[in-house]
Amino acid sequence: MSDERTEADSRPAPQYGEYATPEEQRSRIQQPDATFALETGQALEEPSTEQAPPASPKPVAPVLSAPTRGRVADRIITYALLGYGLFSTITSIPTMTDYSTFASNLFSVMGVDATLSDPAAGNGWALAAAIFLGLGWLATATLSWANLRAGRVSWWIPLVGGIVFNFITGILIIIPIMNDPSVLAALMGTAG
Repeated sequence: MSDERTEADSRPAPQYGEYATPEEQRSRIQQPDATFALETGQALEEPSTEQAPPASPKPVAPVLSAPTRGRVADRIITYALLGYGLFSTITSIPTMTDYSTFASNLFSVMGVDATLSDPAAGNGWALAAAIFLGLGWLATATLSWANLRAGRVSWWIPLVGGIVFNFITGILIIIPIMNDPSVLAALMGTAG
């Protein structure tokens, strides 16, 4: 034995096979290297038919048989808000289809003595508002159910959907009223 140390001995000890040759790596992996076989002109070996030893069983998360208390409350609130939205949508759509009656009722509630110059002009806007409100409820319900199935908190979706779609529906309904000069004059008269 000599006291001289070679260059290989002076290197730090390898960690995690960083100094392993490709052959040593393949022997540990126990899979043929397709690139090496192609470079050397060798045929790939067929994988062995021997089965690998069974892996140790992984711990399985316990399956909850019943939803937690918070999930039940979320479901109840979500379904209640969707039910209220459906009721509101179903009762609002027939009201919007007869726009002149809707406008007359609105004016009487507001205490304004006015009539629409052209009641038929609002029918298209009312139809658009009714369709938008119905499709808005369907979109809100679909998104809520998808979130509930994914196990995410969903009570806020019908709430936000109701606010957004009712606000836009209100704008669609009010456009013909605000474009009528006689109604605007009557509104300005009651405001002053």
